[in-house]
Amino acid sequence: MSQMQLLHAQDYPRMPWKNGGGFTEEVTRDSGEGLEGFGWRVSIADIAESGGFSQFAGYQRIISVLQGDGMQLLVDGQAIRPLLPFDAFAFSGQSQVSCTLLGGAIRDFNLIYAPQRYRARLQWSDGGNQLFSSAETLLVFAASSQVEVAVAGHEPQRLGLYDCLRLEGNDALLGLQVQGRICLIELSPR
Repeated sequence: MSQMQLLHAQDYPRMPWKNGGGFTEEVTRDSGEGLEGFGWRVSIADIAESGGFSQFAGYQRIISVLQGDGMQLLVDGQAIRPLLPFDAFAFSGQSQVSCTLLGGAIRDFNLIYAPQRYRARLQWSDGGNQLFSSAETLLVFAASSQVEVAVAGHEPQRLGLYDCLRLEGNDALLGLQVQGRICLIELSPR
């Protein structure tokens, strides 16, 4: 049976960006300390102005906009489609990336993982449906102020805005009933 832990947004540690340009709130990670040694890490960052992203060689990144109008990314010299709220975009952590904000400050949501160590999947859901996963680690991140999650074999959970429900040690197909906007992240070791 999987183990469940509810992480509260007000308890997330705040740490400087690798490039020194701002701060990140770390939601959770698998292991390690600081900005090195982890296999996967989930974080929230406030971006107040257009500029460059930190590089994470050896990692894959998936980014989404949580609040604000969005941003236009330039990845290794190529402009990509505008990244709007609750839209995900994946890129190599070693890429040269910068953003131009589309209408002022934004808050973003990041999954960074080592693809040689983990398989990862990230999907946004408006809730009201049942989700299934056989991933070893599941993260249910609340993107609305009242999220309810029912997981087979566990007590139902209520999450506030940006809280995260972490399930570890899943070894079967697990069903989740979700009410409210969430991001579901599925991680399994290779």
